[in-house]
Amino acid sequence: MASSTITSSFLTSHPSSLFNKSSSSSFPSFHATPTLRPHRPRASMSAAAPPPPYDFGSFRFEPIRESIVSREMTRRYMTDMVTHADTDVVVVGAGSAGLSCAYELSKNPSVNIAIVEQSVSPGGGAWLGGQLFSAMVVRKPAHLFLDELGLEYDEQDNYVVIKHAALFTSTIMSKLLARPNVKLFNAVAAEDLIVKNGRVGGVVTNWALVSMNHDTQSCMDPNVMEAKVVVSSCGHDGPFGATGVKRLKSIGLIDSVPGMKALDMNKAEDAIVKLTREVVPGMIVTGMEVAEIDGAPRMGPTFGAMMISGQKAAHLALRSLGLPNALDSVGNVHPELVLAAAESAEIADA
Repeated sequence: MASSTITSSFLTSHPSSLFNKSSSSSFPSFHATPTLRPHRPRASMSAAAPPPPYDFGSFRFEPIRESIVSREMTRRYMTDMVTHADTDVVVVGAGSAGLSCAYELSKNPSVNIAIVEQSVSPGGGAWLGGQLFSAMVVRKPAHLFLDELGLEYDEQDNYVVIKHAALFTSTIMSKLLARPNVKLFNAVAAEDLIVKNGRVGGVVTNWALVSMNHDTQSCMDPNVMEAKVVVSSCGHDGPFGATGVKRLKSIGLIDSVPGMKALDMNKAEDAIVKLTREVVPGMIVTGMEVAEIDGAPRMGPTFGAMMISGQKAAHLALRSLGLPNALDSVGNVHPELVLAAAESAEIADA
């Protein structure tokens, strides 16, 4: 993909992240915006009359052949697979960090993004708060990302509360998946990485149910997606958790994956954002997978770090693609992008 700059009209029409918060920043397109409210057009006397209500007593669907339904699904999905067999960015894991990363990336319409999610239902742990409770707690200043999404919340001194976590997950997915440069491949597992000359160049994919049943069948070979950048947001350790960094360790590209430490919210969220980075050429790690590779604490049911880590990962990917991003300002100046207060030594000792 060419590394030409995005036009100023695109930049000004796509409000974005928190990263350059100073009012003197020379990259205004990545400032957070005020709370968005749904646009409600004024009623007009000349507006068309609403359609008549359904007559449920005689309701009938338009006729269709069953084969048409099958062909429509198959043709469109296979077209997506062909399109993203060689793509710009593959995001592995559609939890809160992965979705936030893809949302931020997709503001640039020239960047093609494939999201690979092993679950049928994307969203990771962001459908609920802690212990299966409904509310989502987001510590400030990450609430500015919620303002951009147009989400309402209950504001407290140092944090905000969304009445149900599913409001965040469904809102960001509805906005993200409506964009033409994004495809979500759910129920698809990233079984392995493509690595050439020490650089990650894509992912090895298979149906999630196949990945879970390799031991019960004969060989079921996978497929591939080549990518210029891979963002690994597989979450903390589990059946499919932290698979990106664990694979890097098993092939000798990193030395260790110590695993996340015990809960400390104040250190954990700062550490996740600060340590989001390109860990090896071609692969950026975001979200709770960062805690696994760096031994940072877990933060429990507070989600701001997932959102901001995902945004930071997106701008790291844009930088890798040679495109304008919030990490690099005009004049070749690279401002420090740290919402975190913790220093590396504190993280190591946490």
